[in-house]
Amino acid sequence: MTPISLDAVLRAVDGKAVNCPDARGVYFTGVSTDSRAVKAGELFFALVGDKYDAHDFIASVVGVAAGAVVSRVVDCPKEGFFLIVVDDTLKALQRLAAHVRQIRPIPVVALTGTNGKTTTKEMTAAVLGKKYPVLKTEGNLNNQIGLPLTLLRLDNEDAAVLEMGASKQGDIAELCEIAAPDIAIVTNIGPGHLEGFRSIEGVRAAKLEIMNYARTIIVNGDDDFLMEGVLERNKTLKREIITFGKGKDVSCRGHSIRENGSALQVAIRFSNGVEIDATIRSGGMHNVSNALAAAAAGFAMGVDTGDIRQALSSFEGVPMRLEHREINGSLIICDYYNANPASMANAVAELIRLKKGTAVAVLGDMLELGEYAERYHRELGRSIPPGDVDLLIAVGELMKFTYEDFRASGGAAVHAADAVEAGTILRQLKSKDTVLIKGSRGLKMEKVLG
Repeated sequence: MTPISLDAVLRAVDGKAVNCPDARGVYFTGVSTDSRAVKAGELFFALVGDKYDAHDFIASVVGVAAGAVVSRVVDCPKEGFFLIVVDDTLKALQRLAAHVRQIRPIPVVALTGTNGKTTTKEMTAAVLGKKYPVLKTEGNLNNQIGLPLTLLRLDNEDAAVLEMGASKQGDIAELCEIAAPDIAIVTNIGPGHLEGFRSIEGVRAAKLEIMNYARTIIVNGDDDFLMEGVLERNKTLKREIITFGKGKDVSCRGHSIRENGSALQVAIRFSNGVEIDATIRSGGMHNVSNALAAAAAGFAMGVDTGDIRQALSSFEGVPMRLEHREINGSLIICDYYNANPASMANAVAELIRLKKGTAVAVLGDMLELGEYAERYHRELGRSIPPGDVDLLIAVGELMKFTYEDFRASGGAAVHAADAVEAGTILRQLKSKDTVLIKGSRGLKMEKVLG
């Protein structure tokens, strides 16, 4: 982060300084919301959550941080440790991030969608990195706390790629108010976080809030349900729409897809007729779609097509997302990060594509589906081909529905209460040449491997 003055912070967050005899010449070198990780010279934001109140930890940052943003005055025995009092510390963090964005008018690409956000974000950052120094979302810092923290790392970068997650209506709009994106990528729409969205239509409406802010929308042209919503909204918004996909009428088209070991080769044709041939090493046909989104963004931002090919072909994937490991001669496909119906179907398809010998699917509950949970778990059980997946190890309470319907279809299946028990079952198998391990984060599916 470029150092920011106390005076600028006070104006941005609409705060009042306490224990501060003279604000002149005072600068902060960064921000932190974690009292355990705060660094010298940083400004600590005392956030308040459902289960914690960071005001209780102010004493632990005194002597390290240069000051703290608080919503109530706390004991501060150290002279020169600045307190900035605001009504709401989270809103103050967001206002400061919005201020930094305003004073650095670099192009911002924002990504949302049900699946593929993080991989597409990493691919897009790799592509844009061929032309610009790029700030990108680290890990899964894609919410109302994580996105401001990302923007507040902005220093000498000339472009930013920001992931935006949502679990209810209004989340994307709130993030866009902070980030003011120029270009938006919408990867796809599927049944995720239905507890908050209530329906697939609710998911689409929430994700497409991004169209109210970005001037250019890069969207999955193969997703008919998504395109229907985009075109309807654009009757009044009149945004520039760039489509990507495998269909003939898209702006950035992937075709002639063929296997190259565990990787995929894809020809990518841009709207000006230029064509490149890229290698997608991160696995999965759905990652071809993610690569096309990244290619479309790079083309829209003037990255040379040869550089786009090079960036995509050298991209190795994202940890915990269809990550390949070889253990005792077996290929283990590790996809621990999260799970919803669409991503689960993609992962099972990848297991079948890479199958050598016996294929075992170790699948954990798909969480946050609300009243649709049983329906989608049963649909998963009916959709898995018993002839292609030799054994299902179903993990968790909801996966009992998948277990029942897969067995009813003629498949071999066992049920495990948790990931540890699933690991015990897996280790007892004599043949397990190709194994997929996937489930929602709450299942801690990495424990399958011990």
